[in-house]
Amino acid sequence: MINTLADTPPPLTKRLLFADQRLSVVYPVIQKFKNIILSDPLSITKSWVGSDICKYKGFYCDAPPDNKSAIALASIDFNGFQLAAPSLDGFLDQLPDIALFHANSNNFTGTISPNIANLPYLYELDISNNQFSGSFPTAILGMNSLSFLDIRFNSFMGSVPPQLFTKDLDALFINDNNFMQRLPDNLGNSHVLYLTLANNKFFGPIPRSISKALSASKEILFLNNMLSGCLPYELGFLKEAVVFDAGNNQLTGPVPFSLGCLKNVEVLNFAGNLLYGEVPEVVCALGNLANLSLSGNYFTRVGPICRRLIMKGVLDVRNNCIIGLPFQRSLPECMVFFAHPRLCHYRWTYNYIPCWLPPFSSPNVLPEMAPSPS
Repeated sequence: MINTLADTPPPLTKRLLFADQRLSVVYPVIQKFKNIILSDPLSITKSWVGSDICKYKGFYCDAPPDNKSAIALASIDFNGFQLAAPSLDGFLDQLPDIALFHANSNNFTGTISPNIANLPYLYELDISNNQFSGSFPTAILGMNSLSFLDIRFNSFMGSVPPQLFTKDLDALFINDNNFMQRLPDNLGNSHVLYLTLANNKFFGPIPRSISKALSASKEILFLNNMLSGCLPYELGFLKEAVVFDAGNNQLTGPVPFSLGCLKNVEVLNFAGNLLYGEVPEVVCALGNLANLSLSGNYFTRVGPICRRLIMKGVLDVRNNCIIGLPFQRSLPECMVFFAHPRLCHYRWTYNYIPCWLPPFSSPNVLPEMAPSPS
C-alpha cells in the first residue's frame, strides 16, 4: 500500500526559515490578519509573503528590550494605507514585542481587544481616522508603557474614564468622537504635553486645577464642545502653552488678565463663546502672539494695543458689541445679551496678573505672591 501521507508536503511555515524565532511566532498572526482584510486599494499586502517579515510593507524590526541580540517585530506603520478590516482583534493584541502601532487613515472597524493591556512594550498607539466604535477602550488604562495615544476621528462614545487623565502620557488625542461627559475635575492630574479633547460633547467649567500639572503643556484644545462657566484665572499659569483653543463653547465672563503671563503662546482662540467686557491690553501685548480669535462674543471695548493687532490681522473681534468697529452685532442683539447678567465667582482674580509685566503689573506683585491654584 502506498503511504500517501509521506507524499503530503509539510505546512508552509515549516518550510520557511526565519531570522529569529520571534518572527516565526508572529508570521501566522500576520497571515491570519491578511486573510480578513476586505480592501487593499494600494496593494500593500502583496509584499506580505515569505519569511522576511522585516521587509513587509508597513512592518519594521528591531532588537526587543529584553534581548538586544534578537530580532523582533517592533513597529507597524499603516498610516494612509486605506486598508479595510472588520477588526484588529487577534492581530495587534498578538504581537508580543510591538512598541509602536500607527494605523491612521484606514477603514478598520469594531472595538479594541482588552488583550492589548498585555503588550509590555507598546508606547505609541495611533488608530485615528478609522471607524472604531463602542465605549472608550478601557484596556488602555492598563498599558503602563503607553506615552502616546491617538484615537481621534472615530466613533467612540460614552464617557472617558477619569483614570485616563492620571496616566503619564506625552500626547492624548481623543478629539472628534462622541464622548459626552463633564470635563473631569482631575484634569490637572495629567502631565500631558499635547491634550486634544476637541469636537466632542464635554460640558461643565474648565477646572481651576488645570494649571497644577498642565503647566508644562504645549497645546490644549477644547474647541467645539459644550463647556460653560467662567474662565479661571489659573489659565495664566500654563506658562509653556503655545496653543490654547476653547473656541465654540458656552464660556462666559471676562478674559482674565492672567493670560498676559503666557509668554510662549502663539495661538489663543475663544471665538464663538459668551465672553464680554474689555479685551485686555495685557493679552494683546503678548510678544509671540500670532492669532488671537475673539470673534462671536460680546466684548465691548478694545484699547490701543489691541487695535494695532486688529490692523495687523492678528486679533479678530468681528461679531462683538464694540462701538465704532465694523462687522459688529446689532445694538438690539447686544442689549438682549446684557439684559441677562452672567456673573462669575472670584471676580477679583480677573484683573490680577500673577507675573511681573511692566507696565501692567504693580512692582509689589511678584510671581511668588500669586495664590496657589486650587
